[in-house]
Amino acid sequence: MYLLWRAGGLPAQEELWGYLADGLVMLHTPETGEWERMRELMRQYHDTPMDLADASLVVAAERLGLRRIFTLDSHFHAYRINGAHPFEVVP
Repeated sequence: MYLLWRAGGLPAQEELWGYLADGLVMLHTPETGEWERMRELMRQYHDTPMDLADASLVVAAERLGLRRIFTLDSHFHAYRINGAHPFEVVP
């Protein structure tokens, strides 16, 4: 939402809320073991640097078997799913 605000203001944020309401985007609630994986990723990518929001998205992708991610954050071109697979970054 922060990056959407910077890129397009309230209209961009409202569009994302619409995607959530329509079921086009889903939210993932981390399970117990996922917190430690986030910590590991933040250590691994400390020079990028990776923040908690980025780490949570990488872990969700790993858990759900997803490779495509919608983000305006260029760091996702460097991150790897399960340490091996690059993201398909949209846009």
